[in-house]
Amino acid sequence: MRKRMTGLFKGMSVAFCVFALCLTDFGSLTAHAGQNVPYETYTYDYYEDIKYTPAAYVPDGAVNGEQIGCGSFLSPQDLNTDEDGNVYIADTGNNRIVVTDPSFRLVKIVDSFLNEDGEEDHFSSPNGVYVSSNGNLYVADTGKLRVVELDGDGNLVQIIQNPKSDVLEDGYVFTPLKVAVDYADRVYVIAQNQFEGIMAFDEVGEFIGFTGTINVQITPWEIFWRRFSTREQRARQQLFIPTEFTGMEIDQDGFVYATNVDSEGEQSVRRLNPSGEDVIQQQSIALSGDLTWRLSGTYSGASRIVDVVVRGKGIYSILDSSRGRIFTYDHEGNLLYIFGGLGSQEGTFTTPVAIDTIGEEILVLDSNKNLIDKFSATNYGSLINQAVGLRYDGDETQAVECWREVLKLDSNFELAYVGIGKSYLASGQNKEAMNCFKIGNNKQYYSIAYKRYRNEILKENLNFILTALIVIVVLVIVWKKAGKKFVSKKLQERRMSHV
Repeated sequence: MRKRMTGLFKGMSVAFCVFALCLTDFGSLTAHAGQNVPYETYTYDYYEDIKYTPAAYVPDGAVNGEQIGCGSFLSPQDLNTDEDGNVYIADTGNNRIVVTDPSFRLVKIVDSFLNEDGEEDHFSSPNGVYVSSNGNLYVADTGKLRVVELDGDGNLVQIIQNPKSDVLEDGYVFTPLKVAVDYADRVYVIAQNQFEGIMAFDEVGEFIGFTGTINVQITPWEIFWRRFSTREQRARQQLFIPTEFTGMEIDQDGFVYATNVDSEGEQSVRRLNPSGEDVIQQQSIALSGDLTWRLSGTYSGASRIVDVVVRGKGIYSILDSSRGRIFTYDHEGNLLYIFGGLGSQEGTFTTPVAIDTIGEEILVLDSNKNLIDKFSATNYGSLINQAVGLRYDGDETQAVECWREVLKLDSNFELAYVGIGKSYLASGQNKEAMNCFKIGNNKQYYSIAYKRYRNEILKENLNFILTALIVIVVLVIVWKKAGKKFVSKKLQERRMSHV
């Protein structure tokens, strides 16, 4: 009952704030999420309730191998774009890397190279592809248990295979699935059946250790039970091993964004610094895709996040293969928008495996349909992207105009109220800021605005407060000097009258 009343109060506050800001008429504020798109578009509010939204991204066509001019894809597993917008596709079933320009015109097909002996060598089931800032091509050549680095002309630079280290068990078989490279040419590899973390190699291909290890927590009861169970019982129990990574990308500062399997639905993406520590910011909303499964039981289990794309200005998107959805967050971990779904229509997926971008356009690789789906930003999505970018750069004033336009399309967008509230806060309009932060459910900034507003009220009424204090002090002094004598005199007169 309390939550419903809170929601009712919040709804009234939203209406009042929108009216006060003179944003728009109420008739234009209602926009159904599924309008003109083959999927629902929504987000979650502070209370983790679903709020349907206008579509931030809409289908913008699909591209297959025939359209590119390279023949049909066969179970492609990865794609990556370079700084010029060229697209690199790991066409796994055809044992090749297909390269296109930003318009998806065929540039070249890389399926072989000359090895160190000058003999022609071919890829075998390449599952991962990555292009470094210097234009070198890295291929996770899964079938041949190696990572191959080629320069821009297709010449062999190095092959990383069969790493040796004291931390690797005897007989370890290196089976790379995904690969990424940072600005210092350090190579990061997600390997099959490797649960210790992401494998890191230096610029010459020497294994230097693991990064980002995620340990599974064991409850005290599980520890107690394992201690007193028999050997056979322990053998039948679940092994408590770290979880596995599924995809990764490097941002411009050299941080590794990595996705991982998370059956609890709490955190499926991390931002790892050079020391392997997770420094991602997270709000009350879990960084793990959908919350619907744990709210209403609509789905059995958490989202399975398989890939991530870093889009600049702190924005990143993660891909859910179990529901076919794309979840986008800002650098503070605020959920911005959700779109996508499973199905056979254009803009829906069967088996989404990889995500990347060209500018604001989002690309999703579907390994079962053997094509790339393209999505373009709507005005609503572009406004959010612009506002978040301006906010990331510290320009809250310019961001406000974008936030106001967002609220014209979606009056329930909490982050917009927070952005406007920060602008009010910066300009000293603390009471207005408090109202916006309350609607936006941001307790931290509401507390800041409240303290400033309280100090403002005290300052404005300081003369009155001081005058009142002086009057009170004078009255106390007068009472002490004259009041007591007056009361004593009256008491004495009363006693005398009784005599």
